[in-house]
Amino acid sequence: MIEYDGTNYHGWQRQANARSVQEELEHALSICCRQPHIAVTGSGRTDTGVHARGQIAHFKVPDDQMPAPPILKKSLNGLLPTDIVVLQCAYASENFHARFDARSRRYHYYVSLEPTALERKFRLKLNYTPDFDRMNAAARLLIGNHHFGAFCRTQSLTTNRVCDVTHAEWICENDRGNRRFEIKANRFLHGMVRAIVGTLLEVGTGKRAVGSIPDTLASRDRQMAGPAVAPHGLVLEEVVYDTPLFN
Repeated sequence: MIEYDGTNYHGWQRQANARSVQEELEHALSICCRQPHIAVTGSGRTDTGVHARGQIAHFKVPDDQMPAPPILKKSLNGLLPTDIVVLQCAYASENFHARFDARSRRYHYYVSLEPTALERKFRLKLNYTPDFDRMNAAARLLIGNHHFGAFCRTQSLTTNRVCDVTHAEWICENDRGNRRFEIKANRFLHGMVRAIVGTLLEVGTGKRAVGSIPDTLASRDRQMAGPAVAPHGLVLEEVVYDTPLFN
């Protein structure tokens, strides 16, 4: 399990000319396991500037090159930049796949109504107070098995845009105006959560009707949804599998 501050990275996925979390992890693993290159597969590809608290990844190396999990964890954290931390390591079954075996993912998007110094890189500061009751009423209309093409970036190569959303709710965290949007689904599309949050904020300011969500989903047209919000408020919180990966 990996935690990272995505501020200084162009997303999870390895890039030809930009820094990525995957590249940093692969480089550290190649040193720990004494291999020229180790391919790491993550549970999902977080976008540029997006953070993770519970990213899962797998890799394969020969048995005689594999350090024990506690040793590997300590070694990796000694080599990785301080904004990437390995929280847990464990042996996995031969056929385990971090992406395809995942049953659900949970993202949170964090906002604040008041300025914050310590969390400014992890919360979107709103300059207005939206109606969170309206936003929650609209969020409930997202729950179910729907085509989310209207909330997917137009340049995405993903052809299957059907996702099963099982939870979508705005939560009040404290009286300082901190809120978070929680969403859980079996899978997510490129830019999906940020587009959903942007659309719900339009509902919260009266620019969009609560009942417009079904029509937006049915349109499958990105132009029918709201603008994507900034990436720095988004965190991949949890990836769930049939069998727990860590004791």
